[in-house]
Amino acid sequence: MELTRDWVTVRASVALTFAVAVLSILAGLAQIGGLGVDGPLAPYVPDVVRQTVGFTGTITGFSMLGSGFALKNGYRVGWYSTAILLPLTAVQGLMQASVLSFPLVALSVLSVPALVFNRGRFDRTFSPSPTQLAATAALVTAVSYGTVGTYALRDQFDGVETIVDAFYFTVVTASTVGYGDVTPRVGPAADISQLFVVSSLVMNVAAFAVALGVLITPAIEAQLSKALGKMTDNQIDLLDDHVLVLGYGDLTEPILEELGARDGVEYAVVTTDETAARRLAEREVPVLTADPSDVEPLERVNLAGARAVVVATEDDARDALAILTARQLNPDVRIVAAATQRENVDKLRRAGADQVISPSTLGGHILIDCAFGADSADATEGILDDVDLGD
Repeated sequence: MELTRDWVTVRASVALTFAVAVLSILAGLAQIGGLGVDGPLAPYVPDVVRQTVGFTGTITGFSMLGSGFALKNGYRVGWYSTAILLPLTAVQGLMQASVLSFPLVALSVLSVPALVFNRGRFDRTFSPSPTQLAATAALVTAVSYGTVGTYALRDQFDGVETIVDAFYFTVVTASTVGYGDVTPRVGPAADISQLFVVSSLVMNVAAFAVALGVLITPAIEAQLSKALGKMTDNQIDLLDDHVLVLGYGDLTEPILEELGARDGVEYAVVTTDETAARRLAEREVPVLTADPSDVEPLERVNLAGARAVVVATEDDARDALAILTARQLNPDVRIVAAATQRENVDKLRRAGADQVISPSTLGGHILIDCAFGADSADATEGILDDVDLGD
């Protein structure tokens, strides 16, 4: 079992990051709520520091969740943010001095080696779309407008004395919660403050709606891709040193079962069968609904980085086209094919397959050997050793 593929993997780094995020949030909330059990360091850390760190630890936990999603999508910025936040969560866990925060410290330290080891795997450059930039700018502008305006008009508000009070009032108003603890005064002299609150409410609600739409839309698209049997960009970007199964036929399910039983082996299916693609997507099998004989789909599933290609449908002509395309894109990849008709074995080899197996020939040899008393396992082993499976 290889260390690099079975123990320290990209998925391990992502899972550890999410685990640290959740622990940081829970430990922080427990500290704020006074539910923490004092640990050995409690006498040396002032209560005000522990309460403050509990609050900041919760914020750090939510920030770590964002870093986890960035890592899941392979972004370099996610790696940098996680590398900064992990030491911070460890320090915050120590300063909380609670028994509940000690697992956070241990997991933060444990996550560092996996993150460092997989540094090269997170190489995607984050390029925000114009919509994302516009949504961010609108949100920052709206909140800034509300905060600065409220502070400038603080004499016309009951409960606003500092810039933090103004920011609090802006966020509460924008979220439409409206606790009522901060209100504009009434009367002709306060008309401008009331008009300002209305304008701030409209701007902030619109900005928050746009921002939520930008965040939710990719998630909806991912669910639609799954329902339609299409791989998400995240799944595609993480494919490396994998096995590609081109096409879907009677032999595909046994092939996928064998691949799934092998630890550490990544694989993906490319097929035009939309019904089969939906079934595979429901089982969390990476699948791309496209023609496996086209260049663009094979480039998308990183054929250049594949360790092997398996072609085994009931249509030898389509298989030959898929083999030709795969060989053209990656002359060094190992290609294995199954020929439905025995007379097509040589044709698939000439198309570029390294090994062609005729299931009917293989089955015939096994059946006859078993008929003459051989055990099925012995018969199979003998054929694999002595018989050219393509002849």
